[in-house]
Amino acid sequence: MTPNATTRLAQSDPVLEKIIATIPPPRFESTKDVFFDLMSCILEQQIHYRSTKKIFQKMLERASLSTLTLENFEVFEKAVFPTANLSDSKYETVERILAFFNTHTIDWNLLSDAEVIEQLSGIKGVGKWTIDMILLYTLQRTDVFPYDDFHLKEIMVKLYGLNPASRLKAQMLEVSGAWAGDRSLAVLYLLEWKTRLKKGDLNA
Repeated sequence: MTPNATTRLAQSDPVLEKIIATIPPPRFESTKDVFFDLMSCILEQQIHYRSTKKIFQKMLERASLSTLTLENFEVFEKAVFPTANLSDSKYETVERILAFFNTHTIDWNLLSDAEVIEQLSGIKGVGKWTIDMILLYTLQRTDVFPYDDFHLKEIMVKLYGLNPASRLKAQMLEVSGAWAGDRSLAVLYLLEWKTRLKKGDLNA
């Protein structure tokens, strides 16, 4: 995600051009930790970079942990799960993630996007949105387009005048075609725009 990418997006999309001129580049410091961020997605139903309720962070604090690892997971489980009211399906997904990481040692940075998708989609309960969040935030891949993200759908309907009642995914993909190669940065700009608008920092 470079200044060149920002320039390309501004040149290829008038909507993004206005946003890029209005707000600073979106920034965050990735954990680079696929296990940690997967658990965040599953337990909070949101990756912690985007969380406003900080549910996962509060779970960690309850267990007196600063991070979550395979080694300290039992401590986390004993402190958090008895009162967490997890659904059976969510608990089962957590168990499958644990089993996967206990039996696989992977350097995720060496994998292509397709290989990351192949590995993570093999864990039952880990869906496309979650994998997209890992690619976008954790691994910081450059061309991720999470078209089934609720907030992204809402933003693109508003800014691009899309019809939410008719083939919305196809419409979103058509718009994102102008961002090819830089879709991740485009998505991060759109999400940051919404965050700032909600805070009252921008005019609609």
